[in-house]
Amino acid sequence: MQPPDLDTLDTAILACLQADSRTIAEVIGAKVGLSAAAVQRRIKRLRDTGVIEREVAVLSPKALGLAMTFVVTVEMERERVDVLDEFRQRTLAEECVQQCYWVTGAADFVLVVNCRDMAEFDAFTRRMFLENPNVRHFTTSVAMDRVKVGLTLPLDRRG
Repeated sequence: MQPPDLDTLDTAILACLQADSRTIAEVIGAKVGLSAAAVQRRIKRLRDTGVIEREVAVLSPKALGLAMTFVVTVEMERERVDVLDEFRQRTLAEECVQQCYWVTGAADFVLVVNCRDMAEFDAFTRRMFLENPNVRHFTTSVAMDRVKVGLTLPLDRRG
């Protein structure tokens, strides 16, 4: 998919929305030098073209009792399309999986998982890995601290 042409006004609008997606068009317009209507039209185009995939609230795992974060690498038994697709579907169905990446290298997948405690993570590992004959091996790292968490993207990549 060819990325849409974004001008400096588009990237300025995106920067405002990445900082706080609840910022109203009037405030964004004042910051970037456009009318609220022009900002709204640009935001609609950015949504329609897929530049803005979705807008969500960022929740605190700690405030919700999800005190533990795990980074798990997974090596599959076979690298067949049906095996990979089935594992993808399983990760999509698990609420505790926050992120899942199909990667190159020694592992096939890297997962970021949030759980309340080790017992919940143990139940997750049994469902996802130990009871799955297509998983050859998995390795878990326990996050000691949330140093940086975010989904904001660098927008000044021109030149």
